[in-house]
Amino acid sequence: MPSLSQPRYRGIFPVAPTTFAEDGALDLASQKRCFDFMIDSGVDGICILANFSEQFLLSDEERELLTRTALEHVAGRVPVIVTTTHTSTAVCAARGRRAQAQGAAMLMVMPPYHGATFRFPEPQVFEFYARLSDAVSIPIMVQDAPASGTVLPAAFLARMAREIEHLAYFKIETAGAAAKLRELIRLGGEAVEGPWDGEEAITLLADLDAGATGAMTGGAFADGIRPILEAHRAGDADAAFAQYQRWLPLINYENRQAGFLAAKALMKAGGVIACEAPRHPWPALHPEVRKGLLDTARRLDPLVLRWGR
Repeated sequence: MPSLSQPRYRGIFPVAPTTFAEDGALDLASQKRCFDFMIDSGVDGICILANFSEQFLLSDEERELLTRTALEHVAGRVPVIVTTTHTSTAVCAARGRRAQAQGAAMLMVMPPYHGATFRFPEPQVFEFYARLSDAVSIPIMVQDAPASGTVLPAAFLARMAREIEHLAYFKIETAGAAAKLRELIRLGGEAVEGPWDGEEAITLLADLDAGATGAMTGGAFADGIRPILEAHRAGDADAAFAQYQRWLPLINYENRQAGFLAAKALMKAGGVIACEAPRHPWPALHPEVRKGLLDTARRLDPLVLRWGR
């Protein structure tokens, strides 16, 4: 029986960027190279269609095409988490059923929200996830992120873990993530199969100390972040600290300066993808931010800068 002690998935599951051509069209050739690179970089799995994948700039048809492309191309080499967030319970459940049918290992879903002010109370959020669980038979991850504006107390998350069959993973990205992870584990126990870190690993070491068993990071340098997880899991606190200290400048640059464009800028620089542009109206990365990002990365020599050369 899967549980906190025996999770189905653990380790590093970075978010894959969505690759576009200069005119904004999907670039599926680059997308496939992106997946190949990520697997070569040492990921335990891949997440698609997250906010860091610019999911909010994609049409429904493009989401379906990207899901099919990812699952067919990855072809079971690593598990793929598909983000199926939507405000509508019915739409989210339908997305989830389609993703499961195509081979998704897990669904990641934010609580229902819309815009800056539309929020839903706890009974509706509980029912939203319960109905999604009824629609599928694979694990569901709650994405607890500030972008939704929906407050999800640890006690509420733990109750959902205990009472909703397939709700078992929790990506905690709110302020004080380590404290929330620790409280979630205390209250939910074995029902919290996957307490995970997010937010590009900026709080990774504290979150691991709090009991996180997985990390959903940016997609460009899993080869740098994986040794932190492995050292921590082996009980080597000094090695975990040293590796975290080494990679923290690049983690910080992604989290605080470049955001979701960091992965694409690094992949473009290393020949993994053909174009690093976001989709309009999102602004392109400022040249000085890009320069700082690449200067920081070159000091660390991640695989991303060498893979496509």
